Amino acid sequence: MNAAFKRVLLKLSGEALAAEDRIIDYEYIQKIGRVVGRCVAEGTQVAIVVGAGNIWRGRQGLDMDRVRADQMGMLATVINALAIQDAFLSAGVDTTAFTANAMPSFAQFYTQGDAIRALESGKVAVLGCGTGNPFFSTDTGAVLRAVEIQADVVLMAKNIDGVYTADPRKDPTAKKLESTSYDYILSHHLGVIDMTAASLAMDNDLPLYLFGLDDPENIYQVIKGEKLGTIVKNEVKETAK
Repeated sequence: MNAAFKRVLLKLSGEALAAEDRIIDYEYIQKIGRVVGRCVAEGTQVAIVVGAGNIWRGRQGLDMDRVRADQMGMLATVINALAIQDAFLSAGVDTTAFTANAMPSFAQFYTQGDAIRALESGKVAVLGCGTGNPFFSTDTGAVLRAVEIQADVVLMAKNIDGVYTADPRKDPTAKKLESTSYDYILSHHLGVIDMTAASLAMDNDLPLYLFGLDDPENIYQVIKGEKLGTIVKNEVKETAK
């Protein structure tokens, strides 16, 4: 593979890891692991931040304290991070799980230096707990970690195949964008990317690819340089497919 990126931060949504009849599709995560392992073997360092939408999302309509609800979400990301670590290891991919909040019985405590050393040694680094703080989404956690580990790009693998001019589930005239800018996302309030995450990426001039994870091979294709989904950068003219 002639990789387009040396180091990437892959954001996996929790929903993308689930199956219809179970919250974690272990066999599917193994498929993702084999694809990621091929990327690592061919020279790309991969860190992963995982969401928790398959287990817990915010307060889920309950009259809960926001801090405790977000802490529950952080714990849910740890469940997903451990599932990813186990599935990747079973697929033969050396993987270390980190958590932003100390959980020494479960995973290694995250520091920038330890995560970079893991990547440089050929391991996949799975980063749980988001930012480690309430009121911040795992999208924001992914961008923050990408900036910290000096990733070339954030790859957002979600259950939608790109950025649209509007919500395609609500607006049949919505068009998929091949490329767009953070300014456009923020000014049009496009919910496909968390606004705080978009602002942080824009401030740090960090490009982002958003694409669907219906086929794990998409991860390999994007890292190889194929144009899938939508690329988001600073100062990009919007082009629709």
